[in-house]
This record gives sequence, C-alpha cells and structure tokens, in this order.
Amino acid sequence: MRLHSSVLLALATLAVAHPGEDHHDELHQRRAFEASAERLSLRHCAEKLKARGVTDRNIKRRSTLIQEHRQKRGIKKRDLEDVLNTDHNKTDLGYTPNTPPETLFAGQNSCVLTPEVTIGPYYVSGETIRRNLKEDQEGVDLILDYQIINVETCEPVPELYLDIWHCNATGVYAGVNNAGNGNTDDKTNINSTFGRGIQQTDEDGVAQFETLFPGHYTGRTIHIHLLAHANATLFENKTLGNDIYSSHIGQTYFDQDLIHEVEKLAPYNTNTQELMTNANDGILADAANQDYDPVVEWTLLGDTVAEGVFGWLAYGVNITVTNKVTPAVFRYEDGGHTNPDFSMGGPGGPGGPGGPPRDADDAADDDA
Repeated sequence: MRLHSSVLLALATLAVAHPGEDHHDELHQRRAFEASAERLSLRHCAEKLKARGVTDRNIKRRSTLIQEHRQKRGIKKRDLEDVLNTDHNKTDLGYTPNTPPETLFAGQNSCVLTPEVTIGPYYVSGETIRRNLKEDQEGVDLILDYQIINVETCEPVPELYLDIWHCNATGVYAGVNNAGNGNTDDKTNINSTFGRGIQQTDEDGVAQFETLFPGHYTGRTIHIHLLAHANATLFENKTLGNDIYSSHIGQTYFDQDLIHEVEKLAPYNTNTQELMTNANDGILADAANQDYDPVVEWTLLGDTVAEGVFGWLAYGVNITVTNKVTPAVFRYEDGGHTNPDFSMGGPGGPGGPGGPPRDADDAADDDA
C-alpha cells in the first residue's frame, strides 16, 4: 500500500503572483520582520493544549472528517529538506486504513503567520462566508483543516475569520482582470468567485474548507493564500465588507511529489505555463528555513490522488497585530470593481519590475 508525503505549508508575506515576478523586495521585508520579531512556534503550547483537551478534540475532529471523506492513508511529519530530498514512498512505516487516529493526528505541526506587508495583486474583498469554494470548476478535491492558536496564551482563537484564495487548475484566479491572469479578453472574470471564501473559527480555533487543488502559473510554485481577520464584523450579506483589516497573512505550499501526481491529471495537464518547483521558489525556501515547523500533514481521500486529499495544520498567530489591507478588487452585490487606489505596478505586477506590461484595456477601464 503506497503512502504519499505531506503537504508543505510555508509562511510568507506575499507581494505578487505574476509571471516573471521579482521576489527580492518581498524577501527583504520578510527578513526584516524575522530580525525584529521573536521566533514563534507552538512547541511551548503543546502541554497546555493537551491538558485543556484541545489535542484530544483535534484527534476526534480529524478522525471524523477522515471517515466522512473516506480517508484511507496516513503520513508522518516532514521538514523542507525531507520534502525536497527524500523518497516519499514510506510503505515501511506500516500505516494502513486501520491506523488509530491518535497515531495519525496527535502531532502538533505548526507554523506562524507573519503580519502582512503587501497583499499582492489577487486579493478581493467582500467575499462570501462559505466552506465550499469549488463551484463549477474541475480538479482534485482538497479538504483543509486549519487551526489557529494564540502564541501568547496558547489558547485556540475562536471567532476569527480565515480568508483563503487560490487559482484554478489551469492557473487562473477568479475575480481579477489583469495581464498574465488567464484570458485578458474575458472581462467577465472580475465577477467570478471560485477558489475564494472565508470561514469563522470555532471554539477550538478551527476553520475548514472544501476546495480544489490549485494549478500552476509561471513564476511561482503552487500555493494558496491565507489571511486572518481578527475582530471583523459580519454583515447581513454574509461578507466582511470592503473595509478590511488583517492580523496575519501567509501562503500554503504543497509537497513536490504530490504536485507532480496532481499535474498528471486533467485539467491540470492542459496547462502550458511553466511549472516552478518548490526547490526554485525563493519565497518558499526563505520561509521554510525559520525556527518553526512549516509542514502540514495530509492523507488521501481514497486509493489515488484523483480521489482527493485531506490536509491539516495549526497556525500560531499574534492577534494583537492589525494592518489595513488594500484589495485589488472590491466585490459588491453587482459584481467586482477594480480598486482605483490599488497599484498593479508593484514588484511583479503588470507594469512593475519583474512583471508583464500593464494591459492597455485594464488601464483604460478598470471596471470593465
């Protein structure tokens, strides 16, 4: 019985998501943060979380979710070096569909979200509170179980809104019209919402999503963006509105062997853009070399990757940090509207260093 390696989750403040992007400014900002901030992890929280029953509830919750999605595999903790250099066929571990859940889920893998510096060109405010982000898109099912822990108190963080967004199987982000993001002639994409959604954490600091494994585009390894909203207000239209503040931001990355397996499948294999590997992504490499564990564990929903993946990880956050977020697009009842105050010309964005030229139609009519 074949076992697969873990999903890699490395934290990184993001600047861009365009072909040919330049990461130097982003890496500099991240290293400046690391130099001035205390190294944070959840290792010091392990005993308190266990004593308060959080660890036992994690085991039960994830075991139940596994059963619901017909999970049949197990995996062990990895670090970046393991992921990039190790043979991932770990049949000798002896994990089976009958492996006890306390063996699979007891580990407190964790990483830390850093305060956001730049939000990048694909963040859309006004997205809907929802668990299922798939809509009519095609791809490999991905079930995510995120847990948020306050690194100062070692307590789960309830009622925090976790916002995620990622591209589809062919490397296109919904909700943003600009050069380098799919068909620039398709102005209706600004009203699309696939791969975007927000969930509120429960009493154990847990938020879960049902989505699809993201595809790739030139210039970055495959990833999911993640943003934490503390003290946010939920409006009647089930959004957080467009005046957005975030506590923390990060990116979710995936094991290279898993990526290669997914990329063999349709519609991922129809994507003609260059696939960047984890080993060549500077943001991932920098993030994974910190003192915290950047690895999220995963297991298959069935016998093959095509049947889906379930992944889980705990985040340590400092909820006292709050920063104003400038989205690329505001979403209202009538659809998306490009933010006139958002500069797409930042590092890696259209018209900026390391990015493609700004599309003339976008410059002339941002709301088209």
